[in-house]
Amino acid sequence: MKLTSRYEQTSCRLVVEGLPDLSAGQDSGTIGIVTGFSMGLAGHTELEGQREHLQALLAAVIPYARHLLSGVPRAFGAADAPVAIEPSQGRHQLELRSSQPDTPALQVQLDDAELSDLVRCLDQVRLDQRLAIPFELPELHPLSRKELRHRQPLLRRLAAPVAGVAALLLSAALVSLAPTPKPPGSAPASPSSTK
Repeated sequence: MKLTSRYEQTSCRLVVEGLPDLSAGQDSGTIGIVTGFSMGLAGHTELEGQREHLQALLAAVIPYARHLLSGVPRAFGAADAPVAIEPSQGRHQLELRSSQPDTPALQVQLDDAELSDLVRCLDQVRLDQRLAIPFELPELHPLSRKELRHRQPLLRRLAAPVAGVAALLLSAALVSLAPTPKPPGSAPASPSSTK
């Protein structure tokens, strides 16, 4: 018995079809084997694919959106991956590559709202209890200092080192103004009087 799960947002519709994996003890309402999925984006061609395409879509779009929200947009998806996404002239270029030979890659330009709807649908798929599929997502790591460096103004980045150098110079100046202690055991020379 084929099962269908639908996930919809304003400009995106994602339909996952599959079967329960009875050998794993799943009930008849759980999708454990994905037989295919279709994705419709408003104003674009409807896309269809298999489980590996859905996996590649999740692996590229979710981290891309995370980096975009952090203000560090960059491309995701290897050259041989079925899905890649990258920033492109204020929009987001989603490239879907077919596994069929001699089939050109399909490029879809998404605006921010369409990308947001796509991410929401993918999050619903990822978190749906009716899908007992272990999707492999890249491990989330904090962004590196190098990636976040451009977000802080130059003055703020230089404030701590400049304050440290100023404190060091000030303390060195104060130490140089302090009187030097006399060496121990030396008595002050008293003026001798001659009669």
